[in-house]
Amino acid sequence: MADDYLVRIGKLIRDARQHRGWTQAQLAEALNTSQSAVNRIERGNQNISLEMIARIGEALDSEIVSLGYAGPMHLRVVGGRRLSGSIDVKTSKNACVALLCASLLNKGRTVLRRVARIEEVYRLLEVLNSIGVRTRWINDGVDLEIVPPAQLDMDAIDAEAARRTRSIIMFLGPLLHRMDHFKLPYAGGCDLGTRTIEPHMIALRRFGLDIAATEGLYHAEVARDVTPDRPIVLTERGDTVTENALLAAARSDGTTVIRNASSNYMVQDLCFFLEALGVKVEGIGTTTLTVHGVPTIDVDVDYSPSEDPVEAMSLLAAAVVTESELTVKRVPIEFLEIELAVLEEMGLDHDRSAEYAADNGRTRLIDLTVRPSKLEAPIDKIHPMPFPGLNIDNVPFFAAIAAAAQGKTLIHDWVYDNRAIYLTDLNRLGGRLQLLDPHRVLVEGPTRWRAAEMMCPPALRPAVVVLLAMMAAEGTSVLRNVYVINRGYEDLAERLNSVGAQIETFRDI
Repeated sequence: MADDYLVRIGKLIRDARQHRGWTQAQLAEALNTSQSAVNRIERGNQNISLEMIARIGEALDSEIVSLGYAGPMHLRVVGGRRLSGSIDVKTSKNACVALLCASLLNKGRTVLRRVARIEEVYRLLEVLNSIGVRTRWINDGVDLEIVPPAQLDMDAIDAEAARRTRSIIMFLGPLLHRMDHFKLPYAGGCDLGTRTIEPHMIALRRFGLDIAATEGLYHAEVARDVTPDRPIVLTERGDTVTENALLAAARSDGTTVIRNASSNYMVQDLCFFLEALGVKVEGIGTTTLTVHGVPTIDVDVDYSPSEDPVEAMSLLAAAVVTESELTVKRVPIEFLEIELAVLEEMGLDHDRSAEYAADNGRTRLIDLTVRPSKLEAPIDKIHPMPFPGLNIDNVPFFAAIAAAAQGKTLIHDWVYDNRAIYLTDLNRLGGRLQLLDPHRVLVEGPTRWRAAEMMCPPALRPAVVVLLAMMAAEGTSVLRNVYVINRGYEDLAERLNSVGAQIETFRDI
């Protein structure tokens, strides 16, 4: 949101508050936030989501402040339409949130190019703003500038925003270098079952971080005399676990070796960013990372995160399920090679352009044209593996693709406790999916999709899979409460409409 709009909205909020006779402290209490956060909002110095504007409007009984917001957002989908033309892949959601957390390492000015304008990013910006970090959208709202304060005000943290994103867990790595003790709200995000943070704790203890979890907060204490004296072996090859270890190692004086590290796309982007900060990282793209930390980072840095392979997979799946010819541009091929190999075996008809470099100069991109294909179910099951295997977040899209194929496909999502269960929501749209256990689902195709009205699943990728099936179903479907989709995709409905979909955004009156 441009600065002038933030200032104008801030003045509207101030005027409405004063008209009601409230102090900033009273409004802060009604919003369960801090007086300093309200002060920043009213001065136009804090990014603010439509949802927060709506809450302020409700508290102040002011329709002007609500800006027409009237409850959760829904999608009305007229299906059975073919897509055509071309569509660009946006920058990586998971890379962007990691880089926002990594900006806390730097005392200087950080500029991130083409940052994803999604709810997950907005939540992190609300948290950063609440603790004193100054952020603003520049270059017509395309890029993001981040300037940290000399001292972070952790007591003023926006707890509600923090609890709505699991990415907040990646504040631990940078914060342990900035203060000896602090509190952080529990991490939230998608409902994907029980996910312990113990692997994070095991890694970060080696840097002197001790965590006690009570009353919805992580209470952190840092022992300055503790540094890794041998390689850190991660007990889980997870993306955020690896990122947290990297963030801790970046400002740890000396050399840190991280083994069993994830080499996934967002981890590589973080490594490239750390190098731009002056931190040498060896082994990028492998499972052993050697980090040569620097105690102080104070540089002005300009970085372009790479494109999102999971969004690329989403767009590819949209073309497959709607039996369309569509060109998906700026596809990070290194992180989709296994998926495309599986789809080739299933019979996907497609062409690839020559490779070219992403704006970060490191990630390899292609343009991918997908055409209507007669797909056959794969012989082997579909299951995720750490990179360079089939991406964990791409597994749900194979449920929709398998439903378009001839035969039965076994999908084994062994990582998450209940995401496979959400895939059975496709049955309400005419799918034939049999849940074998909380991790395995058997998909039988081909499918004659039918329109339906239903609630959005509470997990990001299954929610998008349901939307894609609605696009393939003849008639009009309604997908209610799509906040979870907006967490991870920027203007998805509008962008799909640009290539022939018919999706209308609406709210209840």
